[in-house]
Amino acid sequence: MPGLTEIADNGTRLEQLKELLRILADEIDEKPGARDLAQLSRQYRETLREIEEIEDSEENDDEIAEILSERKTAGKAGPVR
Repeated sequence: MPGLTEIADNGTRLEQLKELLRILADEIDEKPGARDLAQLSRQYRETLREIEEIEDSEENDDEIAEILSERKTAGKAGPVR
């Protein structure tokens, strides 16, 4: 599996965030001290939230594309006015 450096150079933002999430999870699994655990946990939650936002956005884009495709197939104008 490629590391964060390679993904940062060649991956999408979503791929980068998922790799960062994996790294943070690995660090949390090492059972760091309380202060480090709090910071890692906070970063983990923020990264997870950002991943979910991107994935939700992509799902919404797919729904819109599907509607536009159906309208085009039906011979209707693309966007609804």
